[in-house]
Amino acid sequence: MNSNLPVVLLCGGAGTRLREETEFRPKPMVAIGNRPIIWHIMKIYGHYGFQRFIFCLGYKGEMFKEYFFHYQMMNNDVTMRLGTDSGFRVHNTNNGDNWEITLCDTGEKTLKGARLKRIERYVDTDQFMVTYGDGVANVNIEKLLQFHNSHGKLATVTGVRPMFLRFGELNIEENQITRFSEKPKYNGNYINGGFFVFNRDVFDYLEDRDDLDLEIGLLDQLTLEGELMVYKHNNFWACMDTIRDTEFLNNLWDHGQAKWKIW
Repeated sequence: MNSNLPVVLLCGGAGTRLREETEFRPKPMVAIGNRPIIWHIMKIYGHYGFQRFIFCLGYKGEMFKEYFFHYQMMNNDVTMRLGTDSGFRVHNTNNGDNWEITLCDTGEKTLKGARLKRIERYVDTDQFMVTYGDGVANVNIEKLLQFHNSHGKLATVTGVRPMFLRFGELNIEENQITRFSEKPKYNGNYINGGFFVFNRDVFDYLEDRDDLDLEIGLLDQLTLEGELMVYKHNNFWACMDTIRDTEFLNNLWDHGQAKWKIW
């Protein structure tokens, strides 16, 4: 059932707070262990049967294309024949990553709402998933989708409680968003953790202009119309926003404590 539902990955930002890494690569390509964080996010969705991924590319987008073009060769054993009758054969390809990947250039400095609008033509289902390219969690994606289907609204955002706050806070009444505050002082409320589910009607709220954002834009408007609901996730969630975050996530991975590793 889930294999046909696309997952849109927002991967276009420059990640200026992680300049130590993002000077050389886009933030979703920064590694946890020996794989980029975007791979970890895809594995979370893949665990629940989601196999179609649409990348909204921007800053250094060519690095994603290069990575996935060489993905099979770099992650499996390979037999090569050199010379005029050259060629190669990939072994051990049954790694569970039966992914369909669409890599879409959406502009280097485009804001997230416009990036979403520019991939509309690749979304051929009534619903689709969206998440940020720098956040990992042990969210039960199956239950998230069931919750979305239960309330009949246009959109669902996953609400999380972080260890420290840098993100948009959600004011909630009976699972409906009543106010969407971007980067307030933290008072223990849920914040925007990504892992969205949208009905495709949300594309009608978007325009193809570079300065159209997602949070201060689409989510604000959906909130005003009572169309944004929250799925409360009370377990592990973390993002890679600074070098400290990168070290924290790598330490969890290296010590077998990566709670997002559900595959």
